[in-house]
Amino acid sequence: MSRRELDAAGITDPLLRAAYTRCRRLNARHGKTYFLATRLLPLERRSAVHALYGFARWADDIVDDLDRHRTPEERDRLLQLLESDLADGLLTRAGREPVVRAVADTAGRYGIEHALFADFMSSMRADLTVTHYPTFADLQGYVHGSAAVIGLQMLPVLGTVTAREEAAPHAAALGVAFQLTNFLRDVGEDLDRGRVYLPGDLLAAHGVDRPLLEWSRRTGRRDRRIRAALMAAEAMTRRVYRTAEPGIAMLDPRVRPCIRAAFTLYGGILDAIAEQDYSVLHRRAVVSRRRRAATAAAGVLRVAGARLRARAEHRMARAGASAVERKGPVR
Repeated sequence: MSRRELDAAGITDPLLRAAYTRCRRLNARHGKTYFLATRLLPLERRSAVHALYGFARWADDIVDDLDRHRTPEERDRLLQLLESDLADGLLTRAGREPVVRAVADTAGRYGIEHALFADFMSSMRADLTVTHYPTFADLQGYVHGSAAVIGLQMLPVLGTVTAREEAAPHAAALGVAFQLTNFLRDVGEDLDRGRVYLPGDLLAAHGVDRPLLEWSRRTGRRDRRIRAALMAAEAMTRRVYRTAEPGIAMLDPRVRPCIRAAFTLYGGILDAIAEQDYSVLHRRAVVSRRRRAATAAAGVLRVAGARLRARAEHRMARAGASAVERKGPVR
């Protein structure tokens, strides 16, 4: 399937094909929810999406270093090297790292603004030193670079039926909604890394602070104040989803099934969190295989419907053109 995607996208250079393939593997391994949805995209657009998400995953892995093999200084150095490689790559459509070569090529093909990548790297640098966000306003600055810009990078790849400027706020909101969902799902894991992404003012409104979260994580015990704060975080996240949803209809009809599936699957994570009574400090909430399969099947039906409509419209357009030709010029 990867070869078909690369062929459809017109990517022929062997080194570049290898770079895109690396990104696809990263996306498949780390982003299972979105990887499933991406398979609903037209073949020629999948490689670009894998490049954008693969690069983001690569940078995120440097920052998180899940196995704790690198010191903070080593992670900082690697992130600086990646940032330098990216800056050069965006200008030359090249790069030392395969993921940089792929994302630089994608940016060139689709005219993606370079400033979006700079904002992303700024948020990645923040993860090296910032361990909490006192207010939601503070968090918004971080998620602009870590999530909103991903939605904005995706827009030129996906295509729109409206002016891109009209769709942009919704695309940014969808990226943020996905990120906030991850924050809520991963509260316990992030706490293990020394970070709390839930806004401090939201936690404080329910009598929750970091020591209480750490106590619950360490002992496995529950607390009604934590549950109330997590419920408030869920409600906040669902509001962002509602802001994002109108943007789906602004996209190219052929890509809507993919984004609708991602929207549904990520929203399903929130449902799973609620169904598990907000026990995210003690276990990871996941969407069931049955629900994932049902969402994928619905997406396939939408893809088929979109293709049939496109073919019908194409036939009607050809028939109209033929009728004009038979009628001849107006005298």
